[in-house]
Amino acid sequence: MLKYLIATCICLCLGGVKAVFGQALKTRVDISAKNIPIKEVLQSIEARYTIRFSYSDDVVPVKRLITLNLKNIYLDEALSQIFANTFIDFMENENQILFFRKKLNLDPQKVFSISGFVLESSSGEPLVGVNIMRMGTAEGTSTNTYGYYSMSANSDTFHLQISYVGYETVETFILLDQNIQLNISLKDRATFKEVVVQGKKEELPQEISSISTLEIPIQQIQELPALFGEKDVFKVFKLMPGVQSGSEGQAGMYVRGGGPDQNLIILDDATVYNAFHLFGLFSLFNGDALRSAELTKGGFPARYGGRLSSVMDVHMKDGNKQEFHGSGAIGLLSSSLTLEGPIKKDVSSFLITGRRMYLLDLLVNPFLQNQNANLTFYFYDITAKANWVFSDKNKVYLSFYNGRDRYKLSEGNAQYKTGGGINWENITSTLRWNHVVGPRLFMNTSLIFSKYNLNVGSQGIYNYQKYETKLYSGIADFSAKVDFDYKHSTRRSMKFGAVSTYHYFTPQGYYELNELNKREISSENHFKSQENAVYIEDQYHFSSRLVSESGIRFSHFYATGKNYIRAEPRLGLRFEPTKHSAFKLAYSIMNQYVHLLSNTGINLPTDLWVPTTSTLGPQTSQQIAAGYSRTLKKLKANFSVEAYYKKSKGVIGYKEGASFIEVDNTGEAVKVNWERNVTQGQSWSYGAEFLVQKKLGKFTGWVGYTLSWTFLQFDELNRGEKFYARYDRRHDVSVVGTYHFSERITLSATWVYGTGNAITLPESKFFAVTNDPSNPDFRSSLPGQVVTEYGLKNQYRMSPYHRMDIGVQFHKKKKYWDRTWEISLYNAYNRKNPYYYFVATDKNGKNSLKEVSLFPILPSVSYSFKF
Repeated sequence: MLKYLIATCICLCLGGVKAVFGQALKTRVDISAKNIPIKEVLQSIEARYTIRFSYSDDVVPVKRLITLNLKNIYLDEALSQIFANTFIDFMENENQILFFRKKLNLDPQKVFSISGFVLESSSGEPLVGVNIMRMGTAEGTSTNTYGYYSMSANSDTFHLQISYVGYETVETFILLDQNIQLNISLKDRATFKEVVVQGKKEELPQEISSISTLEIPIQQIQELPALFGEKDVFKVFKLMPGVQSGSEGQAGMYVRGGGPDQNLIILDDATVYNAFHLFGLFSLFNGDALRSAELTKGGFPARYGGRLSSVMDVHMKDGNKQEFHGSGAIGLLSSSLTLEGPIKKDVSSFLITGRRMYLLDLLVNPFLQNQNANLTFYFYDITAKANWVFSDKNKVYLSFYNGRDRYKLSEGNAQYKTGGGINWENITSTLRWNHVVGPRLFMNTSLIFSKYNLNVGSQGIYNYQKYETKLYSGIADFSAKVDFDYKHSTRRSMKFGAVSTYHYFTPQGYYELNELNKREISSENHFKSQENAVYIEDQYHFSSRLVSESGIRFSHFYATGKNYIRAEPRLGLRFEPTKHSAFKLAYSIMNQYVHLLSNTGINLPTDLWVPTTSTLGPQTSQQIAAGYSRTLKKLKANFSVEAYYKKSKGVIGYKEGASFIEVDNTGEAVKVNWERNVTQGQSWSYGAEFLVQKKLGKFTGWVGYTLSWTFLQFDELNRGEKFYARYDRRHDVSVVGTYHFSERITLSATWVYGTGNAITLPESKFFAVTNDPSNPDFRSSLPGQVVTEYGLKNQYRMSPYHRMDIGVQFHKKKKYWDRTWEISLYNAYNRKNPYYYFVATDKNGKNSLKEVSLFPILPSVSYSFKF
């Protein structure tokens, strides 16, 4: 090492001019290499010609591939060709050859920037989270959501390495004497001959500055077994610590004790209000259309707001700019098709996917007791995206989603017919403009529309006359937002922006048509509101070991004549005592101005979205989280543990006996003001989460465990006493594993266990009694009217929930396409998990508690293809 330093000093003094050639540099050599790393070429020369090279990896690009065919050439000439277009020089000193960086006349006080986009070479898709590192230093950055990066450094020459798991590492040399725009294409390692298990970039846990953040590779989602073969990003996130479903077959996701309405779900910048099909069995996201999915449970960046518990940020693929491709799947309940390709090669592309459920109503109808009955039950969704690259500085994206569920049951004939149903629909669209303002400043501007509609109705024919009743609700958003990424210096990066959303709520709508009495009635209840926010985030590296991520968000909400203005500070710290471990701490305040009213407790699409008003305030939470993460090098896995505490105020709930529909003394339904039915309270949630995760190699998967408590308290409920939330779950365990036997066979399995949900059960029944005010001793029972008495709220527990799913995939490369057969078992050992309980009375008048299960063991087969 001392010799190396002495030689380097000599070289610097000489201004980079080579010393007089020694004997070794005048050795004649033969070199033949085709796409071989430089390091292997140098090792081959050393072994063949007994020559010693001295260098460090931050100087010589050891992973750089070269192709040469040199015959009977002097070694110095060969080295000049090997290191052509680099800033590496060499000299011979005491029977060894030293490699070093050239000394150039650069001003070290000047600071310049390197910026650009990192794309997948085969498709032109942007790659998110790619590592760009300056070798030999702690300086580096990563690409943002749109594949853009920027880093600043003093004027110098240096060795740049661009790496992303599943892709070929790129190394290049930079002469930083001016601002440089460098776009980089990475090749997928699937083009290599050896078997490579692919995935998105897997950062070591200590490299992620944000605590409580989960990112699951889309490829991993595609490999796990699922109900009826439907791949679902939501169900995979529910297998992670701190995230759970309420119960089997139920919509909604419960994160760290929060309700389903406390999750912000974003699809290409658009808010999604009901993210499920088929009463929660499937999510609305088609996995073939997705590029990335990230869930944040705590330590929220300031750019996110409007919810208390979590943020799920989902981005669609842009579409292949190089070639036309397609994929599809045929399952037991639904089929899908995805097409993508260039509109103009390297300039613009499109992506379109469609999915349609079928067969369920066809399977059920033959078994209906009334043969005149007919069931219609299906969903569909369409996802589309197009993008245009006008220049390296300007890109435009247009995204669209539409999904609809329809459930309808009718029976009867042309003279007498009755029926009813539920329809719900989501629509989102986003127009985005990416603009590189300067080498250090990136801007994204979006115009967004989001709409959710719900219709519940009944209709029929009586004596050939039509009648119809409809209850409907919905919410529509019109938003504009602008976000900036700013690379201030090598130590500091910033994000800032603003968003404004116009909400149009229809929490209650009623329509009645009755041709029998020749009347038509309709009424609506509208609320208009405005939600605005500005934010700034700051990430600062105090040193290579200590990093802060702070920010503040100012939110404003206006509705029914009242303004709410709140400050939401965010703070995060990361300390790395060693290269492979990190401690993290985060604190955040969140506000939520939209609420979901549900009197079922199981998050059905019939629940209503309502705004904060002058009498109904916003929900507010404070959360603190602390964690430790470590890389387990021998296992090639990551370990993390986090503890959290969250206190929320303004949490909403239904008053006892609340209803949206009442009947007056004439028997007519009358509209009820929903605000009269709502009460507000507070909640507490705390616990610890453990995760061991392996993402690389033939065997991948994770083991997660959550220990948690969640309490609610309302002055008008449960005598004002605290009670367990329905979704309180003391223990939650998930074990997930995927094994790649070969390129052709993949085996996967999941096992989950959870403490039973908290429920309220009846404790006694009695006949109702009337009093005579004029006679205190008079009591009279009302014949047939039985009153059920319930105890304290949610003081009982369902049976524990556990289930195993198993799946095997058979892959095969055909001449023009790749195909995959998948066979899976849902609930493989046929566990009868509780869905709900009821009290049954036998013929002898004896009462007993009955448990109803939903899904037994369910086999499924699906076929998918790509071309």
